[in-house]
Amino acid sequence: MVRKTSIRMTAIKEYPFDLSDLQKQPNDTGDTKPLTVTVSAQATDPQPNTLVPTADFATRAATPDGKRKVSIMADESSKDRENLPSERNGRVSTSAEGPSRRKSNLHNAMAAEMDTSWDRPAHIEGRYKKYSTTSSVYSKKALSQQSEHVERSWWYACCQKCHQEDSGIPSWEPPNWQKICPYPLCPSYRQFAQTLSVFIIGILVWLIVWIVMGNTVAPGGQLFMLVVLTIAAHFGGWLMVKITTLPALIGMLIVGIVMKNIGFVNFDTDYLHVCSYIRKIALTIILTRAGMDLDPHAMKKFFFTVIKLALVPWIFECILCSVMANLLLDLPWDWAFLLGSIVAAVSPAVIVPCLFRLRSKGYGVSKGIPTLVLAVSGIDDAASVAVFGIVSGVMFSNSSLTMNIIQGPLSVIGGIFFGVLCGYLAKYVPERNDSFLVPLRVLLLLTGGLVSVLGSEEIGWGGAGPLAVIAFAFVACKNWSELGWEIEDNPVATAFEIFWMFFEPMLFSITGAQVVISELPIRLVLIASGILATCVILRAIVTSLSAVRSNLNTKEKIFVGLSWMAKATVQAALGPVALDEVRKIVGLNPSELAVLEGYAEVIITVCIMSIVITAPIGAIIITLTGPRLLSKTTKPPVLEGWRRSHRPSIRDISIIDEEEVAERDAEGNEQQSPPTTPVPPAAFSTPTPITVQPNHRT
Repeated sequence: MVRKTSIRMTAIKEYPFDLSDLQKQPNDTGDTKPLTVTVSAQATDPQPNTLVPTADFATRAATPDGKRKVSIMADESSKDRENLPSERNGRVSTSAEGPSRRKSNLHNAMAAEMDTSWDRPAHIEGRYKKYSTTSSVYSKKALSQQSEHVERSWWYACCQKCHQEDSGIPSWEPPNWQKICPYPLCPSYRQFAQTLSVFIIGILVWLIVWIVMGNTVAPGGQLFMLVVLTIAAHFGGWLMVKITTLPALIGMLIVGIVMKNIGFVNFDTDYLHVCSYIRKIALTIILTRAGMDLDPHAMKKFFFTVIKLALVPWIFECILCSVMANLLLDLPWDWAFLLGSIVAAVSPAVIVPCLFRLRSKGYGVSKGIPTLVLAVSGIDDAASVAVFGIVSGVMFSNSSLTMNIIQGPLSVIGGIFFGVLCGYLAKYVPERNDSFLVPLRVLLLLTGGLVSVLGSEEIGWGGAGPLAVIAFAFVACKNWSELGWEIEDNPVATAFEIFWMFFEPMLFSITGAQVVISELPIRLVLIASGILATCVILRAIVTSLSAVRSNLNTKEKIFVGLSWMAKATVQAALGPVALDEVRKIVGLNPSELAVLEGYAEVIITVCIMSIVITAPIGAIIITLTGPRLLSKTTKPPVLEGWRRSHRPSIRDISIIDEEEVAERDAEGNEQQSPPTTPVPPAAFSTPTPITVQPNHRT
């Protein structure tokens, strides 16, 4: 026998809020009884409560304590499965006296405009329960489907800021997980379990390394400082992105400065040497990514425009910064040009994310402005690193003046030749159908770049290595694209993006750890700020003027000039190099060594200030001026491959090209199929196209 409660609850599920059709719902005996929607109210309690629809109650007086109870039950004689006491049953009319009770923001948002596509019975088992942020009714799926309503709550928007949608299969959750950790106040169980797994693995690895290496890994040890500094910088960058949407490197740099000035970081001589090699590895990754960002087709089509926009503003800013540093900071001319070569570089780490956001929305795509800006930034970095290597090689070399003069052009020619040679070698080695093609190419490009940078410094030709790295990456990427890899769907570029995820917090944190705020001269800070502001403003003007006789209109020329004002990566990688070179010099008396260290510290201070000042301002200017100065296409392009997401995953790198394998299998099956008997032409029909869709691994 079907109980009356089940009949009426089924009807309520079909009509969650509109109960007008249930006025004459038949019961199990065949008679009809009017349905009354009742609302709970407490005359003495001024606090808001929840409105709950109830079904067909007998009229009851208020309870002795003066409160009216709310429940969804058929009548006094019909108890539900939870065996609730009969005292909870009561009939409360909508016209009951007492103050009205408001719903919370979340309730109002849900009740204001109910989406009929939301399958409530699929989320609620049994009877309906009172809405609560800690109730399992607010599952992740339900909130995602009602996001346009729920996001009106400020606390939900704040919590949602720190959460990401789970990709693939929805997260499994243990029983009562939503009651203990409701979404979005807490992450999903998958995110929680993943974070806990990484934490446990990190603790176990730390214990193993502590057993092997001893006190240097213990709390207070040098390696312990470096690891904690890197982890803290990673979270500082993550927090910076989530709160302000500014580049993460700013938060990483600030973490390094803070931890140095509170006394947590204090590296000895050995670990300062380790930090210098970390910077060189990070520089290799930066240059490799810059070389792979150069589009061969765009370079061939707009070669002179790209070279003009890259070198003319760079030369102007380098000379301007050098002259002002010599006159205002009292740096010798060689040290001033060393500083100018560093400051003149722009930062792809700041420019690239901002341009990708604009390109995904269709801004500037019709004229290829994002591609143009990326190409110019790569050449700009190459020029900065090459000139820095040549100048530093001349400054810290023991060779004769004649050899130092000859060394500059030879470094440029030799570096480019070595890079092009390695790039063509990567076209044939490894073989294109090798099962381990992707990891072999990644390791070949990484080791070749490291040998170029470290080897050129070892033989005293510091300018050759960086040029070799960029030429190697560019030629290799060009050759791989001719073999079938797309420029924007390159798994090797994905691998170097992942490498950068590890080395970015290390680079900017140890760079920030070079600054001691209490020892900064106020005069140096003010003069350096003025030099940076002057260089950035005048460079933007010169860049806009350099775009004359191009296919860009006036607004687009202004945007191109403003987009190259952010500085970060090259400054962080090259700023402390001069101090490392000074410390290697032997045979100097303490006074001369102190003077050279003072010059090197001035360069470090100016480089760090350039990051702190220009990186956030540059990101903000690109984001704000892009929609106003660039034309928008009606259909924004669909970004494919590794550039689709800002943060790629290890899963993006596939050892075997599954699409090619699937196509070869399909061709083999077609060849092995037996020949069919010929039929008259009239019997033929239009063949159905066959589409091969390989199952990609998640």
